[in-house]
Amino acid sequence: MHTKDNGCINEITIVPEVIEYINQRDCDFRICTSCGGPILLPIRVKPPKKTDLLLNAGDHMIYVSVHQARFLHSIRMDMIPFFDDDDSGGHEYG
Repeated sequence: MHTKDNGCINEITIVPEVIEYINQRDCDFRICTSCGGPILLPIRVKPPKKTDLLLNAGDHMIYVSVHQARFLHSIRMDMIPFFDDDDSGGHEYG
C-alpha cells in the first residue's frame, strides 16, 4: 500500500518547474534509482511499486521509491532525463 505518512517524505520539496512539467504532461511520475542517481519518470515508463511513498505534485502524484526517499531533499528538473537526438535537434523524455 502506498503511503503519505512517512516523516522523510514530508521533508522533500518539489521545485515549481517540476510541478509545471508534471501538470503539462498530465500524468503521475515516479522517482526511482538509476546508475546516475534519482530519476523522475512517468509511471507509464516506470510503474509504481507497493512500497513507494506518495507526494502531491500539483494535480498529480509523485511515487517515491523507499530506497530514494531517505536521501531526497528536493525534486528538481535535473532529475528528468533529456536525450539528444542529432537528427531532430533534441527530444525530451516524458
